[in-house]
Amino acid sequence: MALQPVATDLWCAAIDHTFLGAHVGTRMTVIRLPGGALWLHSPIAMDETLRAEVDALGVLAHIVAPNLYHHVYAGAWKTAYPDATLWGAPGLAKKRKDLGFDATLGELPDPAWAEVIDQVPLRGCMLGEVVFFHRPSRTLVTADLIENFDSSPYLATRLYLKAAGIHGKPGVSRMLRPIYRDRAAVRASLEHMLAWDFERIVLAHGNPIERDAKATLRAAYAWL
Repeated sequence: MALQPVATDLWCAAIDHTFLGAHVGTRMTVIRLPGGALWLHSPIAMDETLRAEVDALGVLAHIVAPNLYHHVYAGAWKTAYPDATLWGAPGLAKKRKDLGFDATLGELPDPAWAEVIDQVPLRGCMLGEVVFFHRPSRTLVTADLIENFDSSPYLATRLYLKAAGIHGKPGVSRMLRPIYRDRAAVRASLEHMLAWDFERIVLAHGNPIERDAKATLRAAYAWL
């Protein structure tokens, strides 16, 4: 089984993924909206098993590429589901003109999902990420906002995690901190997120954070 249930109407699927030689994995999240339509965040590589499991949940209506880097597999999903709306983070349509995005994520949630999902752009950071909050499950849905690794069976990955300061603990890689250009804007975005009543964080790289999620996020950005 590729999709794993996380909460009512929320599933995740994770695959191995390497970045600059480090095995950091990546994770996709699927939410079933009121009425049964599906909302897919940060698409991963599709295979027959994963597609069949998504189809069993409902009709895929929204494919969300949440930042300027989590877009590699978005085109394959759009090709497989041409009637779904392909959403891109601000600036992504310019970066990936070949994908033909249908819409751009904004400051406020689209009416199609506003009943159950809130969102806020992470301002001041070159990731260009939009972060989401699934209110019914009290889950923060992110891509690169935070990482969470216990360790890794791969030596190169362990060395990376230790150098990044995130070996065995959730946090923001030291390598990424220079792209946080406007710290005041980042802090304002974080305070917006921290005002949400979330208890869990599902993220792209590492393990979901299932307890003390709000305090964990705040601590991860203490360096700001």
